Amino acid sequence: MKTTFRNIFTLLCTIPILGLYQTARASDDNPASALGSPLAGLALPHGGTARHEGSWDRRGGNGDARTVKPGETLTLLDYKGAGIIHRFWVTIAPRSEMSIHRQAILRMYWDDEPTPSVEVPIGDFFGVGFGEQVDYISLPLNETSGGYNCYWPMPFHKSARWTVTNLSTKNLDNLYFNIDFTGFKSIKKDLRHFHAQWRRENPTTRGKNYTILEASGKGHFVGTALFMQNLHGKDFGFLEGDEMIYFNGEKTPTVNGTGTEDYFSSGWYFDRGLYSAPYHGVTILDGQKGRVSAYRWHIEDAMPFEKSIKVSIEHGSSNDHEADYSSVAYFYQSEPHASFPPFPADPAMLLPYIPPPPFRIMGAIEAESLIPNAVVNGGLIETQLMTGFKGDWSDETQLLWKGQKEGDTLTLKVPAPADGEYEVTAYLTKAPDYGIVQIAFGDQVSEKIDLYGIAIAPSGPIALGKWKLSKGGNEFVITVKWKNPVSAGTVVGIDAFIFKPTVK
Repeated sequence: MKTTFRNIFTLLCTIPILGLYQTARASDDNPASALGSPLAGLALPHGGTARHEGSWDRRGGNGDARTVKPGETLTLLDYKGAGIIHRFWVTIAPRSEMSIHRQAILRMYWDDEPTPSVEVPIGDFFGVGFGEQVDYISLPLNETSGGYNCYWPMPFHKSARWTVTNLSTKNLDNLYFNIDFTGFKSIKKDLRHFHAQWRRENPTTRGKNYTILEASGKGHFVGTALFMQNLHGKDFGFLEGDEMIYFNGEKTPTVNGTGTEDYFSSGWYFDRGLYSAPYHGVTILDGQKGRVSAYRWHIEDAMPFEKSIKVSIEHGSSNDHEADYSSVAYFYQSEPHASFPPFPADPAMLLPYIPPPPFRIMGAIEAESLIPNAVVNGGLIETQLMTGFKGDWSDETQLLWKGQKEGDTLTLKVPAPADGEYEVTAYLTKAPDYGIVQIAFGDQVSEKIDLYGIAIAPSGPIALGKWKLSKGGNEFVITVKWKNPVSAGTVVGIDAFIFKPTVK
């Protein structure tokens, strides 16, 4: 069923894209216009000559792959004449190799131009970031079961030359590719060239939008794939950023959005997970690395520009999130095009940021892991991500207890590694709206613990005493006893517990 749907989907998708570079052919005297089907145009005569280029074995065998060694450049296409490219397919081995996806650079030159109109890492070109391979389906681009597919139409008037350069230190062992196009004696002079511009800013600049595209001349913007990663943990707060798009040298944006996930036609920080649709989708949503890879195609709403365009987006509501942003902007324009941003001199700078492992307190029992068996008689408990605050919390998270009042209790079932006596230490959080608590186990009760602080910060180790614990579960009862007079509330934050066996 899925295979059938994908085949039909691909056929349906090829029709709307045609309008990106030429006027629809339907008219009152065109009988196909009355058939009411996006496939109706297939019944019309098709001119030109079918052309194909690929990696097929010229010796007649089955060695259809090409190898691209480190530092080498392979020419994929070198065609003289006019034409329109309709389909580009590749598959790559080693599969899912991050360095190949990010350090093998695809370049496309039209009509003998000296600089490429497309200059993008090959993995990013197909719409997925961070050197990853992820299956998804959209109208002009998709990745399916090992295949990478492009259906952006690409007209050219005199020539087309494509190359792949391997800037990595690893062999691109097997590059299979097919390019299908139609050759013509000539094509309409006003058909614009396809462009794809890659950019990266790591880290993003505080107080300044990230730029997805800057172009000058006449053209139209048709979409972007944007790859965003928080440099300081799991927080997705950069999604508060709005897109801002400027046309023809204007000082204020014509387009001013309401949020990053809103621009990608989603909502609420993509809280329903991964999906792919014809014009928009999110292909990576990695909470552990703070990564998002999303795409938005302006197929129905291509954005024309007469002199210039600048497409930008905030990283956080006030450009306050330090992040690693990279992107591919897809657009059509008449030549000449402005110079693209240079690639970094060191190819290692193309690789995605790999965050360090999260801070963990050795031997800690994470309080947030105890939530499933917790009993609370007032207020609500939840896991809170702490990467947006200064300080170290074990596993970068805590248990947050809020909405309670004095006298309310929270019971946590805390396991010990074995029966015995332990020195028990708690790691809590202080904040301007936190309360005063006591922690009890049976008839053993801690001193009062004042969690008020002028800023949100870890409490550091708090000794609770020597308690005899059982291997199974030990019921720790946290009680909100008082409210500090200067505190704004009685909230409680619990990071972790440590059990250290006493020495006999």
